[in-house]
Amino acid sequence: MITADTDLLRVIYFSYQSAITNREMMAGEIDEILKTSQRNNEAAGVTGALIFNAGVFGQVLEGPIDAVEETFERIQMDERHDHITVLETSRITTRAFPSWSMGFVGSDRVYAELFGGIGSQTNFDISRLTGQQIFETLHALTLKNEISDRAA
Repeated sequence: MITADTDLLRVIYFSYQSAITNREMMAGEIDEILKTSQRNNEAAGVTGALIFNAGVFGQVLEGPIDAVEETFERIQMDERHDHITVLETSRITTRAFPSWSMGFVGSDRVYAELFGGIGSQTNFDISRLTGQQIFETLHALTLKNEISDRAA
């Protein structure tokens, strides 16, 4: 269960998909990653969001320092990730994703609709975004999803 914290860490990174698979296989991998992440993160008090496009993962993790460090260590050991690059780590006082044990926001359509200038500048290549751009994009998309879910 996610609880209020006072000493939090945020990590923003991207990594490359380690193996080339077709869309259907990758969709299954993403589903598996999300189910496992949501279960583990909820138990550890970690929140965040994940985006995937063109073979690149972008992710924000936030929560108690030890829990985020342990979660990120598991990610680094996961053979599905290659060339993990940390863009930003920071101590925070407030979570940006308080109700998302691991939100997934990512599809070609989402990129086309919401990335606007960033998308045209990077060809939707997450690895060309800054940590702040990934954070702002994931935050905006999770808020949009929360609003859509409430309206449904």
